[in-house]
Amino acid sequence: MTLRFRILAVAGLAFSLSGCALLGGGPAPLDTFELTTTATVAAGPQRGRTQILIAEPTALQSLDGQEIVIRTSPGSIEYLSGAQWSDRLPRVVQVRLAEAFQASGRLAGVGLPGQGLAIDYQIVTEVRTFGVRVDGGARADVGLFVKVLNDRNGSVRASRLFTAQAPVSGAGNVAYAAALDQAFSQAISELVPWALSAM
Repeated sequence: MTLRFRILAVAGLAFSLSGCALLGGGPAPLDTFELTTTATVAAGPQRGRTQILIAEPTALQSLDGQEIVIRTSPGSIEYLSGAQWSDRLPRVVQVRLAEAFQASGRLAGVGLPGQGLAIDYQIVTEVRTFGVRVDGGARADVGLFVKVLNDRNGSVRASRLFTAQAPVSGAGNVAYAAALDQAFSQAISELVPWALSAM
């Protein structure tokens, strides 16, 4: 499994925003982060003509934006100051899921809604947890509930909750986002082969 992590840097935008901040014309730019999973699943033989659709995951409102969630206690959440995901979290998860299934090399096609594929299965995901817990030691906590849906008859072939945790190494926004990236990658490395075996 190979894991890459990066801060997105849009040079022109960062320059213009920082210039405005220096002149007192606006706030400093937010640190913007991506989830990055590459080759999390070993390649294998293609499963005939099977094509799948990765539906956009559902999530509670607290997880349905660009903010990075920090859980200070079991019933309390905050957002990481000065940081954001590159897009709404469900959208980022959806795209990375599609990339992971494509990287397996086992499917004839992997698509997103609106791409016009004649699909056999849908991967339906609910983002249940996706944040950093700071009570009892800082750690990233990711939970994805996934269903493999037969698109031809609407039956659920399999369903399972995938959870993963990763310690936060260091301090600051980069360390928090990197731990979430690591936990997400761990969950995907289990999720993809499980879903393929259910098709």
